[in-house]
Amino acid sequence: MDFADIAREIVDSAIRVHTRLRPGMLESAYEACIEYELGKRSLAVKKQVPMPLQYDELTIDIGYRLDLVIEDAVVVELKSVKQLLPIHTAQLLSYLRAGDYRLGFLLNFNTVHMRDGIKRVVNRL
Repeated sequence: MDFADIAREIVDSAIRVHTRLRPGMLESAYEACIEYELGKRSLAVKKQVPMPLQYDELTIDIGYRLDLVIEDAVVVELKSVKQLLPIHTAQLLSYLRAGDYRLGFLLNFNTVHMRDGIKRVVNRL
């Protein structure tokens, strides 16, 4: 499956989960449901993937975790906030760079329409 197919399934799954649950739930509820939706679509999903910090030769495990990694290729960070802020994008971009991932999505479920809560982020390696 290529990036475009994976991206399409992620967006479609997010819209489906948002339609069923609506805004106002905890991030963990959306995480469990989108993991389930993507699994139904036969996508490999890892959740709460550890992301150690690399500084020179030093590797530090200080608790960074990626919400979801789909097909070992796409990082998905879930939010349930009033609005996405530039710091959320910066955080995802840092994760993409640190893990050598090319594509990520910020999904904010605290919106009236899910389409307004989807942000695609590309790491220009």
